[in-house]
Amino acid sequence: MSSTNQYGIETDAMTLQRFVMNEQRKYEGASGELTTLLTSILTAVKAISSAVRMAGLAQLFGIDGKTNVQGEEVKKLDVLSNELMINVLKASYTTCVMVSEENETVIEVETPKRGKYIVTFDPLDGSSNIDCLVSIGTIFGIYKKTTEGDVTDSDILQPGRKMVAAGYALYGSATMIVISLGHGVNGFMLDPNIGEFILTHRNMQIPKKGKVYSINEGYAKKWSKGVSEYVRTRKFPENGKSALGQRYVGSMVADVHRTLLNGGIFMYPATTDAVSGKLRLLYECIPMAYIMEQAGGLATTGTMPILDLQPTRIHQRSPIFLGSKEDVEELISFIEKFDKEPEKKD
Repeated sequence: MSSTNQYGIETDAMTLQRFVMNEQRKYEGASGELTTLLTSILTAVKAISSAVRMAGLAQLFGIDGKTNVQGEEVKKLDVLSNELMINVLKASYTTCVMVSEENETVIEVETPKRGKYIVTFDPLDGSSNIDCLVSIGTIFGIYKKTTEGDVTDSDILQPGRKMVAAGYALYGSATMIVISLGHGVNGFMLDPNIGEFILTHRNMQIPKKGKVYSINEGYAKKWSKGVSEYVRTRKFPENGKSALGQRYVGSMVADVHRTLLNGGIFMYPATTDAVSGKLRLLYECIPMAYIMEQAGGLATTGTMPILDLQPTRIHQRSPIFLGSKEDVEELISFIEKFDKEPEKKD
């Protein structure tokens, strides 16, 4: 029989580290390098979680006085989180290159410490919400180097179908990691008493259809006709159907996590002044799309699956729509109907 602590959590329950090691044993000849890499990411997440909890007292709120490569104001906690991720991953001896939202160029690991994995990450997603204590998170994706010798663009700019693993950490009322190694999605909650992530959400599956849509309606005038019509029909449905609720936090991790648990659709479309979308492909869209598809949902640019999109730049942006299969399919039908380019006459 399992023993429990004062919070009712099993103290001999499956930890994330044990889970990953068990997955590794399924593959003959596995080196354990991916397990070491994921363990290092856990260390960074724990450190970031601690910093988030202490941010106000440690005077980590506020602006650092700089802007990042995206032209966004850099928060002090952004800088700390980015440094933690980089330093921990370099020290793991498992990575050869990293791509961070905060760095203009790729971060190469010196030869003696190089491993075979490429890690892309947003160290602190939703950082504009830091000072008002809204849930924020960390997003990461992992690829394996495919060429011999020096790292090439083809190693770094791989489509999502070649991803080895992806996950996100959510720093909210509790700290949680949701991760996929390519065989489903599992969620682990941090037990602060033992300092371990405990399996709490086994084999997560998104409902086929939800009751909520998530989008920033402040940009409604800048959407395409297809997106506008889809949202209008969710708010004012015909034939006696019930209207959908609207929920939007403004932190991608928080909005996607709610969508994964409860179903529905998360949308960040292109606009007239951001025709390529706003969210970054390598370290936001692709990892979240990977998790959503592994959980039985869909993720699309509106015209093609996110995981089929070939990246061309490390900070490339993309529109994204992800969530319950039936909701995303309905959205795609509106885009096909209203946004299809008219045929050119001879």
